[in-house]
Amino acid sequence: QVQLVESGGGLVQPGGSLKLSCVASGSIFRPSAMGWYRQAPGKQRELVATIGRGGSTTYAESVKGRFTISRDNPTNTVFLQMNSLKPEDTAVYYCYVLQFGVSNWGQGTQVTVSS
Repeated sequence: QVQLVESGGGLVQPGGSLKLSCVASGSIFRPSAMGWYRQAPGKQRELVATIGRGGSTTYAESVKGRFTISRDNPTNTVFLQMNSLKPEDTAVYYCYVLQFGVSNWGQGTQVTVSS
């Protein structure tokens, strides 16, 4: 079983920054993709960013140029640096790890962007 623990969420003013972290543990070996999704109230969960084991990245159009995803393979940790945050970035952010074709999800961390 894979456990994912997210941290780094919180309340920030528009234009501010936050860095999310997610550590995978348990039956974690060589995860292929790692990444982040988010879900705002009343909306569907949407992809924010993903990163492959070799470092290839994918971003949602809405966050390109503002968010940066990275990973540390030895510690099975994925990060999301979020800059120039906007109120529309407010959501619960979920970490995910893809391993052996199975998606594993974290519990989510709340990010609120408000003045």
